[in-house]
Amino acid sequence: MKAEDDLAANCAHFAMCSRVWYKSSTPSSNTIGLILLKALLSYNYNIKNKDLFVLTYGALVAQLCKDYEKDEDVNKYLDKMGYGIGTRLIEDFLARSCVRRCHSYSEITDIIAQVAFKMYLGITPSVACRNSSRNEFSLILDKNPLVEFVEELPAGRSSLCYCNLLCGIIRGALEMVHLTADVTFLQDRLKGDSVTEIGITFLKKLEEKRYRRKK
Repeated sequence: MKAEDDLAANCAHFAMCSRVWYKSSTPSSNTIGLILLKALLSYNYNIKNKDLFVLTYGALVAQLCKDYEKDEDVNKYLDKMGYGIGTRLIEDFLARSCVRRCHSYSEITDIIAQVAFKMYLGITPSVACRNSSRNEFSLILDKNPLVEFVEELPAGRSSLCYCNLLCGIIRGALEMVHLTADVTFLQDRLKGDSVTEIGITFLKKLEEKRYRRKK
């Protein structure tokens, strides 16, 4: 019973923060972003934290859809919030994963899929390279925890990228290790596609000396 009470309390705290946030004349994603970050950091530890993250995110998207008429504005806000989370999450990731220096975009993408997604979301997307220059990759998600309780997009929201937070997280984390990338959803099962696919296009030449972790 205590677990359910804690979850309810956390969701109530989120709801209170969201009302303050969205009524503010100068909205900021910091408060809710930090709540999501805290839940994400402890996602794999127990079912309570998993549910907190998924339900909090669902409440966030629902509130955004009420406050913004255009899907593009919701998508932009989710990406911005994700970017902020990613810039903070990278420090925890590097400390916990002890990953070695990467020499190619392919290696970086493999680490995102096999280490980062596994560490924080408990899934391992498959990776596919999309061009001969080997700077465009796809992450194919067979399972997406963020949509565990979502069957379809809200009515009239066909352009909504429900999980756009993930794109922002990846983009923000990469930027903190001096890698500029365009991260977007290419396919989405919530929109009727057969798979969920995130595209990563690296826009800046990999500079090994910048990516190397300081010892």
